[in-house]
Amino acid sequence: MKLLGIETSCDETAAAVVEDGAVRSNIIYSQIAQHAPYGGVVPEIASRDHVRKLPGIIEEALAKANGSFDDLDGLAVTFGPGLASSLLIGFSAARALSQRLNKPLMGINHHEGHIYSVFLGEDPPQLEGAFPMLTLMVSGGDTRLVYIREPGNYEIVGQTIDDAAGEALDKGATLLGLGYPGGPAIQQFAEGGNPHAVRFPRGLDNPGSDWTYNLDRTLCFSFSGLKTSLLYFLQKNPDVMEDETKKRDVTASYQEAVADALTTRMERALKKYSCAAFSCAGGVSLNKPLRGKLTALSEKTSVPLRLSSPTLCTDNAAMIAGAAAIRLQAGLPFNVPQDVNPTLRLENWKRVNKQPEL
Repeated sequence: MKLLGIETSCDETAAAVVEDGAVRSNIIYSQIAQHAPYGGVVPEIASRDHVRKLPGIIEEALAKANGSFDDLDGLAVTFGPGLASSLLIGFSAARALSQRLNKPLMGINHHEGHIYSVFLGEDPPQLEGAFPMLTLMVSGGDTRLVYIREPGNYEIVGQTIDDAAGEALDKGATLLGLGYPGGPAIQQFAEGGNPHAVRFPRGLDNPGSDWTYNLDRTLCFSFSGLKTSLLYFLQKNPDVMEDETKKRDVTASYQEAVADALTTRMERALKKYSCAAFSCAGGVSLNKPLRGKLTALSEKTSVPLRLSSPTLCTDNAAMIAGAAAIRLQAGLPFNVPQDVNPTLRLENWKRVNKQPEL
């Protein structure tokens, strides 16, 4: 089955062709240069750029896959979560193509795309033996631990109660004057720095009696205090910004705190939940220190680690088409949502008895 995937949930315009789980093309246009002067994504700029770029990106994806619209068996598109104005561009284009081509359309949860991206590549996805699986979701404004008993069966076992890891990196980079986006900027500048020069807080380390969330505190994240700690440290030590060596050490220490907080919660979760594998997905999963810590954790626990290839970590359309392929493999029908859903949450799949007929 050959599917065209479309993704426009934030500031990447993407289209891809996935055939029987194998990625035939994956075209991504990033808007970072347009948003960098503002230190974050401007929705109006993002949506206008999607309108300009998406038609050409779709054509390029089909051409690279040596295919055409007629070759497609169906389409898949992100309908949430994300920026409403951005989601609408891809969703509208996909619905129009579906109707014009008389091809079925499946709406995909952006987070599901990230989760199943760890099974994509040149070969079809191998799902057997991978579940139950713990996934650390570190995508944009989202940080959470998801326990997946089988494809489509989700349990949120931990999440951030304030800032996400990606937001903490963006805000930290702003305070350090490193630019946007924060994750890559911090990683690049931290090279050669001492990650143990400053002990920044990991968040929720100390027991508290005022916990009001219906989740295990030891598996949850908090990064707002980390950002504040960096702010106060720089205010008390203004010389850091003038001394490149000290600044690298502080940057490396800040990055270490984020990676350590994420890995520590995953380690605790692995002790609590029986897993055949664990994974990390989303843009922050590109972070080298985090990948190194998770790899070491896999070796320590003997639980296999699954990571997406670098091109599939950030927002892309291959993961959207790939998630659609996995849903169809599970016997779920093509579904066309009536509208985008910017606050869409993960929901357990309701299975049907047979593969839909095309």
